[in-house]
Amino acid sequence: MKQAFIFPGQGCQKEGMGKDLYAHFPQAKDLFELANEKLGRRITDVMFHGSELELMETKNTQPAVYLYCTILALVQKDIVPAAVAGHSLGEFSALVVSGALSFEDGLNLVLNRALIAQKVCEKFDTAMGAVIGFPDEYIEKRLQEISHESGEPIYFANYNGPGQVVITGSKQGVKSACKIFKDEGAKRAVILPIGGSFHSPYMEEARIELGEIIAATPFKTPHIPIYQCVDGKPHTDVEEIQNNLILHITHPVRWTDMIRTMQKDGVEEYYEVGTDDTLQKITVRMCPNQKVSPICEIPTYKGLINQLN
Repeated sequence: MKQAFIFPGQGCQKEGMGKDLYAHFPQAKDLFELANEKLGRRITDVMFHGSELELMETKNTQPAVYLYCTILALVQKDIVPAAVAGHSLGEFSALVVSGALSFEDGLNLVLNRALIAQKVCEKFDTAMGAVIGFPDEYIEKRLQEISHESGEPIYFANYNGPGQVVITGSKQGVKSACKIFKDEGAKRAVILPIGGSFHSPYMEEARIELGEIIAATPFKTPHIPIYQCVDGKPHTDVEEIQNNLILHITHPVRWTDMIRTMQKDGVEEYYEVGTDDTLQKITVRMCPNQKVSPICEIPTYKGLINQLN
């Protein structure tokens, strides 16, 4: 039976994340301390004891999510996944678990990604919005029309699942599009509490700067395929993986294609490696006859949970 680990992106951060892992798994403690050393500060203090506001600071959010998800996957000994995939930021955790990237290099790329993206985002008045209830093709068509009519740039950022997408662009453009989609009958069309225009042409400067760092980072041939955001396809070629990781900065996340391709390739069980069930909900709708679970259901963590209770 083919099993896949799926890793969520930014937004799944929670107060206290990783505290139990640190306390009960020696390998997790060692990796968290290695991260503290590499960062030159105790990111664990923010993760374990910091407030929600502290976790939302740019320098903390992405490293915290990366560390929690990656370590959560690395310390379990029950499942050797046949495939991995990550949503946006989650792709870095997937790369480490696949063997394509070292834990330390993954952390370095994530920290640079966060700081470079924030610097670029501060130059533009941009926003992101969620639209639910229309076919992707309809939204694509209408975004082009709305953008042409308003003169405001608007793009697709995430294809999260059938009828569930994220759009991005100028703040005025995204506001106008959300209002129009709501008026046209969308189940939901709202501005998201995210400053910036991730996975869009607005991030071109970040693509160039981070791209140079990615190109200079050593990658290895992964021992299992990684399904990448930029095209939704499985990859094992190092050059392709690096190029896709660079492109991913300005291109939409094709999560819908990633799940469909994994399903076509014979994946029968999906385990979300994160703090909540965001990806599970999407995957269940797309794969109703397959097992979709949080990673905490596997024996490694069930024993710990029973012990704590």
